[in-house]
Amino acid sequence: MCDLEIAIIATDIKKELMTQFCIAYCGVLSKHNLCATSITAKYISEATGLHIERLLTGKQGGEQQIATRLAYNEIDLLLFFRDTREDVTERMRDEDNELLLACDRYNIPVATNIATAEALIIALDRGDLDWRNFVNPTSEYNRKKKNP
Repeated sequence: MCDLEIAIIATDIKKELMTQFCIAYCGVLSKHNLCATSITAKYISEATGLHIERLLTGKQGGEQQIATRLAYNEIDLLLFFRDTREDVTERMRDEDNELLLACDRYNIPVATNIATAEALIIALDRGDLDWRNFVNPTSEYNRKKKNP
């Protein structure tokens, strides 16, 4: 099983839940390359000791950085715990939809809630997502193939 690229985003109201999730699945996540928006990365790395590439905060463009990586098929799995309250602004919903559309477009597994995240992490641990190694141009498999 090769390292996969996992992106993590959690809106303010979901940061604690994401941190608890990452504590629970630290063993699985530690086998992969992680990136997250800045504050989420800080919370998770402080709680778990996991090495996480810190991107910009969501408001400063961290979500756009992840969206770009999704568009280049450089992310294998997205964990995106988002605010689903009724009073969330339309602009935030549009940004969320862009990320979800990119996942649909490029066949990237995405979890927007803890139940789906747990199912994907268990599948990841079993090797059920190893097919991503053949799709992701930056995977270890494809890097070795290009540079024998």
